[in-house]
Amino acid sequence: MVLGLLQLVLVLAVLWILGILGWTIWTAVRPRDPGSTLPGRQRAELAAAVARARWVPAHDEVDGTTRVLVRRTYTGLDGLPAVLDERVLETFPAQDPAWEARFTEAMAAARYRCTYLNAEESP
Repeated sequence: MVLGLLQLVLVLAVLWILGILGWTIWTAVRPRDPGSTLPGRQRAELAAAVARARWVPAHDEVDGTTRVLVRRTYTGLDGLPAVLDERVLETFPAQDPAWEARFTEAMAAARYRCTYLNAEESP
């Protein structure tokens, strides 16, 4: 009877140690939300920066195609701009003979759209 109880306690102790070891490994390798690892003050600063996000006009070239777009950006904790949202307004070939006129027109439209979106979102 005592030997059976001792074996049960030993099996439970081994299972408990395996459980603790498994939990430790799981917490070390599981994916984490980057915002949850920030201290409270930095989380508040990040939330305030995101709340102040503004729409800005932008352009780039991807695979020989010029894209004119608007981006909703904020200044991150590292001082660099971070993009929350991006919307492509117009695309056209970078080798288009009328590129200059199309680009100027599209950027004007992007600036107007940003003004509208920022006015719509401001309190």
